[in-house]
Amino acid sequence: MFNFRYDKRIIYVIIAIMVIRTLAQYATVDGALLGLVLTIPGVLIAITFHEFAHAFVADKLGDDTPRKQGRLSLNPIDHLDPIGSLLLLFAGFGWGKPVQVNPNNYNRKRSIEKSDALVSIAGPIMNFLLAIVFTIITCIVLNATNSQLIFWGNDMLLIASSQTAEIALKILILAVSINVGLGIFNLIPLPPLDGSKVIMPFLPYKAKQFFKQNESIFYIIFVVIWLTGIASMIISPIIDFLGANLLKLGLSIFGL
Repeated sequence: MFNFRYDKRIIYVIIAIMVIRTLAQYATVDGALLGLVLTIPGVLIAITFHEFAHAFVADKLGDDTPRKQGRLSLNPIDHLDPIGSLLLLFAGFGWGKPVQVNPNNYNRKRSIEKSDALVSIAGPIMNFLLAIVFTIITCIVLNATNSQLIFWGNDMLLIASSQTAEIALKILILAVSINVGLGIFNLIPLPPLDGSKVIMPFLPYKAKQFFKQNESIFYIIFVVIWLTGIASMIISPIIDFLGANLLKLGLSIFGL
């Protein structure tokens, strides 16, 4: 994913504030805490497959570092970062344990920048693919259980035929949203996110040099927009729009 350096004490305080605020908000809404619990499967799957995709592509490009470190695995324990996972759960975006690569090990079929871009884009692409898969499964479950998903704008209403169907469908719908969110968040072209390496091969030489020489400044910009909530304000509407329209498309294809 990315190499995220942080002062753990500050992050712990931020996490504590987010957790307390989220729990306080959820405590006033009937069934909201259950909704938070139902988010956990989507978080585990999204982060695990995201990091596995980075490791898999790096391995295919000739770098065996992820393989040696045991990252070619679909075991969530191998990929979860406690801080990043909690943020994804409570803030809607976060990260996993960074997959370490050694660019010098890449095969010489393409430049290091292009190889880095391929490794970086693999994570978000995996999340978008998972969002599509969960959309298909959602439609199958809707059809099998005679349940309904009704939209007005980006808002939706789930009418489930049973409590079991309702829980299963909520988990699936949340998984769609989480994967879309993790994919979009990581495409922000600021260090240390995946997007900063994805755009590198497409930048003019002077722009690349400026970007590399001022990476620390871009990093600070990212931290600022993240801590102030600006990032959430920007990407949350995009996540809601894409998630809702993906489900709408699935319903249309399946005739539901």
